[in-house]
This record gives sequence, C-alpha cells and structure tokens, in this order.
Amino acid sequence: MNKQACIYIVEDDPTILQTLKHHLSQHYRVVTVNNYRAILQEIDEVQPDLILMDITLPYFNGFYWTTEIRKTRTLPIIFISSADDEMNAVMAMNMGGDDYLTKPFSLTILDAKIAAFLRRVQEFSSPSNQFQLDQFVFDKTGFFSNGSDRVHLTPTETRILNILFSQRNQIVSKESILDQLWEGEDFIDQNTLSVNMTRLRKKLQGLDFDRIYTVRGVGYVLR
Repeated sequence: MNKQACIYIVEDDPTILQTLKHHLSQHYRVVTVNNYRAILQEIDEVQPDLILMDITLPYFNGFYWTTEIRKTRTLPIIFISSADDEMNAVMAMNMGGDDYLTKPFSLTILDAKIAAFLRRVQEFSSPSNQFQLDQFVFDKTGFFSNGSDRVHLTPTETRILNILFSQRNQIVSKESILDQLWEGEDFIDQNTLSVNMTRLRKKLQGLDFDRIYTVRGVGYVLR
C-alpha cells in the first residue's frame, strides 16, 4: 500500500470516524472532516487521493457534496452508509460515487477497494496516455474532450472508457469489463456496471459523442 496516499473521511459518527482513522492511518495519511459546511474548501487544502463519504451528514448530505466535488475533481469517492437500500446505492453511483459500502462493513474489503482504486489512479497518471478519435480526445487522467469542451470522468468511468478504446471496434463482454474493473471480486455485480455505463454515456453525449453501442445480451462496443 502507498503510505504517501491521503484519505479524506467525511463521516459524522465519532465512533466510526475514529475506527476508520485508527485503521487506515497504519497505511495512509488520514484527514477527517472538520467543518461540515466547508467540505470543498477542506478538500482544496488537503488534496486527498481518495474520499470516504457518508450519505447522512449535517447541513448537506453526501450526495450534494459528491455532485459538487465532481464539477472539478476526478478522484475516487467511496460511499459508506448505514442505509442498506438499493436506491441509495444507485443514487450514490449516479451522483458520481465509484463504490458503495453498507455499514457495518469489513475493513479488509475496504482496504482492498482503497488499494485497487489508488492503483488504478496511478495506472492512468502518465500524460502520454491519450486516445483520439476524430475530434474527440480521451485522456486517461480523467478527461474527455470534443476539441472545445471537456468533461471530468470518475476513475471508474475512466477505466471503462480505456477498456473500450483499447478494444475499439471489438465487442467487449460485460464479464470481461467486470474482470478488468474489479479484478474478479465477486461482490461487484452487473448492475453496478450498468449504472456506471449509463452515467458515462450521458456525460459523453453532452459532447456529441455517441459511439458506445450495447450488444444485447453480450456487452458493449465502441466504434
């Protein structure tokens, strides 16, 4: 694990906050939220590599803050919530979250997810990692441009688009994408992939890029 990486925890339960801080501080620099009204300002000051985000917070909830963060930042956001509700999980992903864990969760699983997300961010940190298709440019650092405008992509969206661009004009099965996204971890399902794919397509369509096609019952192809 990367001891230089910084984890920013946005959680209002003091017991959970201290448990997470004590555990994660063994491997990372950990900063916990101080002012629930100024989370964006704290992120600017802390410059974290990954955020753990609760849903129920004072003043504004985690969905609101994630939407605000996603306007300018692409770092991984893992939701942690006591609400074992499929709608909350879907909402978390739609708002820009990369993963969702229900309390109480396994610290071992949390460790694995954090390590995997940080590893993926490092994989795409090279400035030369770009794909171009006509006027469109996909930068693996988390941006997609049509030449005049660009959108920010989450790490998961970046990973999906990299897989499709790397195998352009080839049908990529859902199982293959899941294996590459989640490294075969069996607690990730196809619904999570579908939510991320829908969100990614919507972003790209805003730049008039509509070249990801569904191959019913099989997977996706980018042409």
